[in-house]
Amino acid sequence: MNSKSNKDVHSVSVPLVIEFLKGIMPFNELDETTLAELARRCTIDFFPKGTLLFKQDETVVTHLYLIQKGGVKSFLKDEAGEVTLKDYRGEGSYIGALPIIQGTKANLNVETVEDTFCILLEKDAFLKLLHEHPRFAQYYLKSFSEKLIRTAYSELRHHRISPRTESGLYLFSVQVGDIIKREPEVIAGSDSIQKAATRMAELHIGSLLVRDAAGEIIGIVTDKDLRIKVVSRGLDVREPVERIMASPIISIPAHETCFNALLQMMTKKIHHLVVKQAEKTVGVVTAHDIMVLQGSSPIYLFREIVSQTRIEGLYALSRKVPNVIRTLIEEGAKANNITRMITVLNDHILDRLLTLLVEELGTPPVPFCWLLMGSEGRREQTFKTDQDNALLYKDPETDVEKRDAEEYFRLFGEKAIEHLVACGYPRCKGGIMASNPRWCKPYSVWEGYFDNWVLRPEPMEILHATIFFDFRPGYGATDFARRLRERLAAQCQRQEIFLLHLAKDCLESRPPLSFFRNFIVEKDGEHKNLLDLKTRGLVPFVDFARLMALKHGITETNTLARLQLLAEGGHISQELYGETRDAYEFQMQLRLVHQLRMLEEGKDPNNYINPGDLTEVEKKTLKEAFAVIGRMQTVIRDMFPIP
Repeated sequence: MNSKSNKDVHSVSVPLVIEFLKGIMPFNELDETTLAELARRCTIDFFPKGTLLFKQDETVVTHLYLIQKGGVKSFLKDEAGEVTLKDYRGEGSYIGALPIIQGTKANLNVETVEDTFCILLEKDAFLKLLHEHPRFAQYYLKSFSEKLIRTAYSELRHHRISPRTESGLYLFSVQVGDIIKREPEVIAGSDSIQKAATRMAELHIGSLLVRDAAGEIIGIVTDKDLRIKVVSRGLDVREPVERIMASPIISIPAHETCFNALLQMMTKKIHHLVVKQAEKTVGVVTAHDIMVLQGSSPIYLFREIVSQTRIEGLYALSRKVPNVIRTLIEEGAKANNITRMITVLNDHILDRLLTLLVEELGTPPVPFCWLLMGSEGRREQTFKTDQDNALLYKDPETDVEKRDAEEYFRLFGEKAIEHLVACGYPRCKGGIMASNPRWCKPYSVWEGYFDNWVLRPEPMEILHATIFFDFRPGYGATDFARRLRERLAAQCQRQEIFLLHLAKDCLESRPPLSFFRNFIVEKDGEHKNLLDLKTRGLVPFVDFARLMALKHGITETNTLARLQLLAEGGHISQELYGETRDAYEFQMQLRLVHQLRMLEEGKDPNNYINPGDLTEVEKKTLKEAFAVIGRMQTVIRDMFPIP
């Protein structure tokens, strides 16, 4: 364990420290004089890979550690010796702030994962900064204020899900820039394909970036391009490499997490991403890099899905999704990350299924778009996701085309729904599916539906139609759905009566807490003494975000993204945004963990939880989440003339 009498501690040049501090938050907000004073209170220390810097509940922390180069991991070890990874921090990050502020010993074990240099700031100097610079202090205190909710997340994972594997997975903590192993290799676009292939073979790499005559990166060529575009087509290897490159390049900032890189690869169906830092290309990350890092990856399932040649082959694959999601929950993924991954996997299953169905039935008479609505439209699917879909197609120009379209899409819708049921997606009990003739219509009919709901609103009809206002394109001619969404966004802003009906509906929900802040549960029936987390807890947040988004012309459908855009546009306060985001995401996390446990017990997942099963931290966090419902409703009352 490290000691500050260590002979590797050295003084460091003041200008070097100042330059380093200027590049990291929140030190970059301090003035030159303060930075110079701090720099004189700093030393530098080197720690080889595997050095235990802090020992949980034992180490007295005397310095703030600022990681200048390298990285550390923090972890807990329980009485049984089980290790739980808590965090990974790289260059520019800090360790030691919390125990210094709280005046306690180290709360975590911290160990270097590679050779690491740290700039050390004396404890007294750090505390003086916190006292004299409120904005500086706010940076640290803000992150610590989330401690309660993080503790609740931890309890959800470790007390409700029995771990299957050791946690060696860093998808949500490692930044993409941290796994770059080498400088990017570049080749001129005018160089031959043969030269590119030879160079890749010599360097044992799977890709080269391609530059133009001015030195600008204009594309990427991979070993897959050589196989598919050259070998299989018999292309002359003397041709310039720019003929087979993929362009433009798709990039990701170095500070993004590996999870976001993986999600982007899966969404765009690619295996390489160019990594950029401050507009400079610093490397290339591949799906293989992340799979090696993680050991087990959702991309394996993704590859199985996109390579299927028979619809029936998708049936079993769709049932593998819970296993992938279980791993993400074990790693500490928050609900937004989990639902994003479920959405990507479900979208790829749908895409492959409908692609194969089009091949089976032949080219459709007119272009069409498969619409996803409800939780699918909001990209908030969990383990219990009923089908909510529809079909929109281009208006036929002749009677013959009209008959052909009606017959084709009737059959298409029926077959698609049957296959989705076989994949494990239950039918919508309300019949909102593409197999229902009412929801399989030309574009002009869909315009009429929305005009009727918005321009001539009837309270009960609007109540049943809200699911349609969360639609997004799922497959096909997506421009149809985007055009309809933009038309709807512009139209809703001006319709006060329609918005008033939505606002009244938002106020119908009451936080499921009694006067004495006890949970309100079901009084009788199948779910007696259980709490309906979806209807009583989550729906008020979904309804609030939808109402506010429609009022302000926001086309986004995801609840958390809607809330963020509302805050960025100044339509809700930053404080309310933070409260609604945290409250919504914690409930979603609780719901996902509950449903996963039911699946593993061989039960059909539902949304009814037993408050008695919650720990005290979970109960407190959930009550705070429910209290936010009242604050949202106050905003609605202030905004709309509701008696």
